[in-house]
Amino acid sequence: MVTRTTPKFRREPAKQRKEALIVAALDLIAEQGVRGATVRAIAERADVTQGLIRHHFSSKEDLISAAYTYHMSHMTNLTASLNVPDDAPAVGRLAAFVTAGLSPPVVDPSSVMLWASFLNKVREDTRMREIHEQTYHDFRDRLEALIADALDEATIATAPEKLRHLAIACNAVIDGLWMEGGALPGAFKPGELPEIGLRSVGAIIGLELQNTGCQS
Repeated sequence: MVTRTTPKFRREPAKQRKEALIVAALDLIAEQGVRGATVRAIAERADVTQGLIRHHFSSKEDLISAAYTYHMSHMTNLTASLNVPDDAPAVGRLAAFVTAGLSPPVVDPSSVMLWASFLNKVREDTRMREIHEQTYHDFRDRLEALIADALDEATIATAPEKLRHLAIACNAVIDGLWMEGGALPGAFKPGELPEIGLRSVGAIIGLELQNTGCQS
């Protein structure tokens, strides 16, 4: 489970104060949904005044947007923080990325619930759709770069448009397994999701991917 703690921050720098407010908002959204994360409730959870929240965020919508960006970027960064040697082969870096994206703490019920809680806002709010698109492309672009390196290492020439299609397909596999793993954690054996992900992504790109044991 991804554990967050809301730090006491009255004497901390502005960046840390803003992050603490975002974490408090995420905790409430996970528990009560976006509608339950009122400015009053967030202030109470963070043990600050509502005025301090308004000092850092122009509106509740501004805070919710920041919280969504924080959550989605955090998931991407956890997946991309690969614990692999600098001289690791490209295929190993790709395998580590897939494995990390389908293992705890990335695969976590609370993370999936948070993502689901934001979906209506993504559909209704232009700014939230822009954030969704931005974070989606960030993850997919990182995945595409890893696929390109692995194929290049294997001396398999691939046109840019095909690389894009491979990344879209592999991203869909990872996203789908991540969602099911978080929504139904008891339905899968330990290590089963990464194994399925590696086989599936490998089949899509035409390379054998093995679990190197390197995770985020």
